[in-house]
Amino acid sequence: MNLDALAGLDLLASAVLIAGADGRIGYANAAAESLLDSSLKALSHKTIATLFANGDELAALTVQAKAHQYADMRQDLTLERAGREALHVHCIVSTLEDGAILIELRENVQQLKLDREERILDQSQANKELIRNLAHEIKNPLGGIRGAAQLLELELPPLHLAELREYTQVIIKEADRLQTLVDRLLAPHRRPHIVGDVNIHEVCERVRSLILAEFPSGLSIRRDYDASIPEFRGDKEQLIQTVLNIAHNAAQALSERIALGDAEIVLKTRVARQVTLAKVRYVLALDLHIIDNGPGIPPQIRDRIFYPLVSGRDGGSGLGLTLAQTFVQQHMGVIECESRPGLTDFRILLPLP
Repeated sequence: MNLDALAGLDLLASAVLIAGADGRIGYANAAAESLLDSSLKALSHKTIATLFANGDELAALTVQAKAHQYADMRQDLTLERAGREALHVHCIVSTLEDGAILIELRENVQQLKLDREERILDQSQANKELIRNLAHEIKNPLGGIRGAAQLLELELPPLHLAELREYTQVIIKEADRLQTLVDRLLAPHRRPHIVGDVNIHEVCERVRSLILAEFPSGLSIRRDYDASIPEFRGDKEQLIQTVLNIAHNAAQALSERIALGDAEIVLKTRVARQVTLAKVRYVLALDLHIIDNGPGIPPQIRDRIFYPLVSGRDGGSGLGLTLAQTFVQQHMGVIECESRPGLTDFRILLPLP
């Protein structure tokens, strides 16, 4: 294979692989090496079928292309890689004149992002309706239970007052605890949206001081700010609560590293350009990251972390991220999360004027 003749393919943004008749890779352009995080030398020892954990799907497309069943084969695939995030790509397979197979892989990043955001919005709306209805259904009988326990306490016989009062107090205290939980569930829907000028770095500094006051040693919070970010209209208290909920979760997840003295949270701000949020295109958006070097979110709850009452920590209420997502959506924004052992990155995108 004349690699010099293929040099022009290095200018393409999409990944291009060329495999011989035996299915072994003979060429990969620069985009393919970057996408697969592997050099041509390393790739040349592999066949299409062994390139991915589920490489048989891709290999099947090459077989059909070689049989000239179609001019080219086009299909959306999810290509799995051991120990790494799967690739979501649009794949085009065609046969060259010498019988070699050309494979073009284009990441479906934008479409996947739009689909994910739409699912998050639909899920969030359903969650809000469920929470609101459930909270009201719990709240009404809860007051009756507490009131009945108080009346019962007044009727207790003096002889056994101390002994039996212990039980009525359990009922009253548990009713109060549930009342507090219900109030937290209803909080985002009750509190008015107070809009004013917001400087995101003032928000971050407030959160930073609160976290360091609670975790004074073993944890560093590093600033990585873009000072050019303009002020925008929003509810400052809601945004402080949002960033605080995420940063506080991160600090609690870093308990082992705090004990070792190498725990770190990074507050990073940038400007993103030409961003689509909730199907609306914005020229500029705030791109805020809360990054920690903790153990990562457990895989079994990674897709459900914004659901109410889902927590990866013993004793956690599972409401912090739900409230954060609600507050951000009230600002026409979205929260995204990427997590693996050693790095968890919560990304908040908010439209800027």
